[in-house]
Order: sequence, then C-alpha cells, then structure tokens
Amino acid sequence: MFKAGIIGLPNVGKSTLFSAITNLNVEIANYPFATIEPNIGTVCVPDERLDFISSVFKPKKTIYATIEFYDVAGLIKGASKGEGLGNQFLSHIRECDVLVEVIRCFENNDIIHVENNIDPKRDIEIINFELISSDLEIINKRIEKIKNKESSEFNLLKKIKSEIEKGLLIKDVNLDPEEKKIVKNLGLLSIKPIIYVANLDEKSLKNFFDNKFYKIVKEIADEFSIKVIPLSCELENQLSKLSCKEKKDFINLLKIESHLNKLIKNCYETLDLLTFFTVGTDECKAWTFKKGMVAVDCAGIIHSDFKKGFIKAEIYSFADFKIFQNEQIIREKGKVRLEGKNYPFQDGDIAFFKFNVSK
Repeated sequence: MFKAGIIGLPNVGKSTLFSAITNLNVEIANYPFATIEPNIGTVCVPDERLDFISSVFKPKKTIYATIEFYDVAGLIKGASKGEGLGNQFLSHIRECDVLVEVIRCFENNDIIHVENNIDPKRDIEIINFELISSDLEIINKRIEKIKNKESSEFNLLKKIKSEIEKGLLIKDVNLDPEEKKIVKNLGLLSIKPIIYVANLDEKSLKNFFDNKFYKIVKEIADEFSIKVIPLSCELENQLSKLSCKEKKDFINLLKIESHLNKLIKNCYETLDLLTFFTVGTDECKAWTFKKGMVAVDCAGIIHSDFKKGFIKAEIYSFADFKIFQNEQIIREKGKVRLEGKNYPFQDGDIAFFKFNVSK
C-alpha cells in the first residue's frame, strides 16, 4: 500500500488534518510533540467513475482504491542532529512515498507556534534543511565507503552533494532515470515528492489568494513545481464528523469549498498512480497501478495466479461504459478489445482477465 506522511513543525495542524482525512480520533493538543508514535489511517481515494459504475451494476460490494496516511511527529530545528523527536521523525517519514507538508497560514495567539511567530518561508526552510541535513549524512558516509572505487555512483553522489549543499532538495536536482534508480536505493528523504497544505483560518477560505501567508507558500511552490492545497484543517475536521447531508448544507451556508478530497486525489496523482476497474454484480473494485505498467503486471496486482497463467485481457474504457452503460451493448458496438501481456494499461480501463494455471 502507498503511504503519505503528514509532516510539518509542531502545532501547525498535522494531527487535525489527519483526523479530518481519516475521521479517526487522534490526540490534538496545543503543545509540541503531542504526536510521538505516528498515527496511521487507511483512506479511500474518491473516484466518481467507480461511483457511476456501481450505480449501474448495483453490486453487493464497492471497493475503492486506498492510500495510507501517517501523522508524523512534529519537527523542530536540529531534528537531523537528534533534537526534539528528530530521529523518530526522520525514520517515520523514510517509510512514506509522498510527503504532505502542513504550513501554518493563520495567526492565533491561543495556539503556540514553536518559532513564536508565523512565517511560512522560514517554516518551509526549516523542514528542507532538516531533510537535506539527514540526506547529507547518508551521502557522506556512502561516499567515504566507495571513494576508492571508480564508479558512476561515486560521481553521482558527488554531484548531488554539491547541489543539495546549495539548499536544493534532491527531488529538484536534474537526474536522469538511471541516476534516480541509484539514488532511490539509498533511502534518502528529500527525493520524495511533496504537496503543500496551506492551513488557513475559516475566514480566509473564501478569498485564500488574498491571504498574505498563502501568497508566500504559493510563490515558493510555483518555483519548485509543488502543488498547494488551501484548506482549514480545523474546519475540515469539524466537517468530517457530519453526515453527508449536514456537510453539504454547512458548506452551502458558509459558501466555501472543501478541498479534502482534492488533497487525497493529489497524493494519488503525485505518485503517478492510476486506476483500473473490475466489475460485476458481486463486486465493483478500483485497483491501483503505476503509470507504465502492462497487462500481465496489472493482472498480478489482483492475484499472482492471474500473472502466472495470463492468457489475455478483455478491456473496454470507462468512457465507453459511461455512454452505453451496458456490457452487452459495449460488445455489440465492438468496443471490447482483447489485449496481450504487453498492453500498457490506461487509467479508467475496465478489465476482465483470462488465465490458466496448470496443476
């Protein structure tokens, strides 16, 4: 399962956001390090296509794709040197595939900020510095270990070291696919993709683009091609506890928009994750696959026997299903394709795999 780590300084709204996303009750307190061990929750990825498919098939079960969220302990200056819960923080985010960085964009004297004032640029720089410092330690140890060998890895690490010492995250260093493979095996932190959550107060939501703190975050995000989701973690947490109708009525009353689903979808998309579907009256299910995967590997996602005994895949698109809304008509229209092992799966494919495993 793919994992998203919610990170940031203490008291910026991480646990509140986690509670809103997962609708779990987690400790939310106005002091640093309320979260020590990471809270973990599995979240369904919203998908209007699966909603539509299920409305037609009316299956006994509808199963959405999922992503796991980690609420990681707050980080402070010196985390890479063991300050605060630094070592725990770094070990926990090492397990994550994407980092959701919560940045405080509101003022409230009743909620302590570990740096005593609101400054999104400084907060982002602290996080970046600690990720980079941790990576430099690993890179220096590796360089020392292989320094007597002439290798592409040695030259690559020297190149990366030079770049991140200037303050660049590894994800922003220009690396080719082969170089990325080498670096990936080192378990570095700043190579991970990042999404910013600009945590606003409720009154700023309607015109968040006018919020001075949001503007700072957006400017930094645009420079490094990072997505920014503006939302109020506190408001989203309150909304998550309401029924669907109550939530809709409340949103209409306040004339705002909930961006929580957008955040979940962006985590999925940032990791280059796509979805194919299997359908029927018993079950309609969304399956997660990586962009570029072929039919035989997607079959293996369902079961290893599907991959081992793969014969072919019957495929039709969600776009065609939405038009005709009936499998028989889709067949009659010649929209069902027979594909072999090396067919590159597309987002929204609806698949039926044929396989045979000899005893």
